[in-house]
Amino acid sequence: MIANDIEMEKLNLTSTIGFAGKVPGGLLIHPDEKHIVYPLGNTIVVKNLSTHLQRFLSGHNDNVSCVTISKTGYYIASGQQTHMGFKAEVIIWNYQEMQIHCRLLLHKVNVEAIAFSPNEKLLATLGGQDDGSVVLWDIAKKEAVCGAAAAVLSAGVTHCVAFASINNNVFVTGGNKTLRVWELDIEKRIIQPTDCSLGHLKRIVQCITVSDDDHYMYCGTTSGDILQINMKTKLLSQYGPLKDKFSLGILSILLKDNKEFLIGAGDGTISLVKVDNFKRVRSIKVDGEITSLTLFGQTQFFAGTSFSQIYQIKFEDFSYQVISTCHYAKVLDISFPKNYSRLFATCSINDIRIWNAETSKELLRIVIPNMTCNAVEFTPDGKSIISAWDDGKIRAFTPETGKLKFSIHDAHNKGVTALMSTSDSKRIVSGGGEGQVRVWDIKVNEYKMVQAMKEHKGTVTSVKIRSNDLQCITSSIDGTCIIWDLVRFVRHQIIFANSMFKVVCYRPDECQILTAGTDHKISCWETYDGSPIRELEGTKSGSINGLDISPDGLYFVTGGEDKLIKVWRYNEGEITHIGFGHCGEINRLKICPLQKHIVSVSTDGAILRWKFPYEMTKTS
Repeated sequence: MIANDIEMEKLNLTSTIGFAGKVPGGLLIHPDEKHIVYPLGNTIVVKNLSTHLQRFLSGHNDNVSCVTISKTGYYIASGQQTHMGFKAEVIIWNYQEMQIHCRLLLHKVNVEAIAFSPNEKLLATLGGQDDGSVVLWDIAKKEAVCGAAAAVLSAGVTHCVAFASINNNVFVTGGNKTLRVWELDIEKRIIQPTDCSLGHLKRIVQCITVSDDDHYMYCGTTSGDILQINMKTKLLSQYGPLKDKFSLGILSILLKDNKEFLIGAGDGTISLVKVDNFKRVRSIKVDGEITSLTLFGQTQFFAGTSFSQIYQIKFEDFSYQVISTCHYAKVLDISFPKNYSRLFATCSINDIRIWNAETSKELLRIVIPNMTCNAVEFTPDGKSIISAWDDGKIRAFTPETGKLKFSIHDAHNKGVTALMSTSDSKRIVSGGGEGQVRVWDIKVNEYKMVQAMKEHKGTVTSVKIRSNDLQCITSSIDGTCIIWDLVRFVRHQIIFANSMFKVVCYRPDECQILTAGTDHKISCWETYDGSPIRELEGTKSGSINGLDISPDGLYFVTGGEDKLIKVWRYNEGEITHIGFGHCGEINRLKICPLQKHIVSVSTDGAILRWKFPYEMTKTS
């Protein structure tokens, strides 16, 4: 039976690779200008800009949807999204103590945006489409002061909220055909809205910033223009640019010295724009939508994109460097080179990336546009990276440059879903979406199919080869795992279960096999005859997608739809540690060859590195 989660020790998260680039305004520089703050799944990452040391604020149980920092940096606030019918939580964090100050629970389904008052005594929160309310909170008392409907019924969704720069009792909201200035009467505990008049214009406001003197607010719209609104009269002062509008709308706006704007557009354009006439001073274009802009001193700023890239840009000439990058879609597989723990490879939609395991820096990116890489492996000799793609091809690349060495066309007619190389790196065993297992002879610049084995009725999900290269085992969603004889190319043993098998692996001594899948169970089998040894309840809900055994064979780790990393003792069948951090379904995980870390990947694009809780035991 599965043990009680509360009794388990917590697995130590040591490093993350990733950035939730689609969160509006999600990239922030702390006022101390030493740390950068951004969301990743259900976690807030606080990263030191000089040492790259990461700390984590963990408390949400679903994706963080918005984040902000108070004026002095004493507080960080974050809101989340949740499932239909549930309330979405807002957490205020004490930055110095890196602890939760309070939890605020009123909004339904999603928290769209949040903002601190200048004196850090109030927090304004905005609910999403299913909520439609704006609420003011007293931070010291940890309670709601007042709330109201964010817009009239005839208007659409309200997307953004911003406090005045000086006045603690005034804030603004904007969205689909709604733009309001709110005034707080603290004694009566009410907020009174005044709708701004835009004349004949009809706009959807996506971002707002207020001038330092509170005279004007500036709004970025989906139409690609900027609205200047007088905060006293609530009237439109001017708007523009009239001709050279920003393509795909303005997603982020930042005011610099009340004289210039920084504008981030949906087409990846970042522009410096004059406040008085809305003319562009200089521009650059990068990959992805510009969802975040934040100042870093007087000479530089940071930009975050929907492609999970973070750019550091100089005002002087708009020269830039990429300081952080990651997959922006689900990560499907991970692989370490044989007996080498300092780097690893991951694969996703469009690309394969090689990472430095110690610094979390990207070392190499191999891009195949409009394709999905389902599996990636280093060959044991370290000379190739082999990969399985949904277009039915097996591609091999050089690890140093990413240059294509060879490509096996039509390797499987429903996409290649799993593969592995033999220990001498001269053969590849692959599995496909149609259920076939194929063996390939690989030479310097050529390849040849040796045999196709046709017994699986569904997609092959995992391939593992014994160290002597005489046998391999494959798992499939058809409820079977087959041990194949790689000399005669026939079935040696078959394992049946009432499950869609997602992963299979040998114990290091290769006398036993572990399997996991959709039946929530982890099963142990004899390699010799395929007979069952024992069955463990691996999870309370969802399938188990990732499974790996430690090099010393004493422990194994699992992960899947429940988003938890679990460390097990192999002999006792007991969970000892649980890791909380992923917000998406875990697809794969690996223990590094030196048994120092666990690296896990998930559908939310995150790559997390955990400290393995046990030292490797040397065996004779």
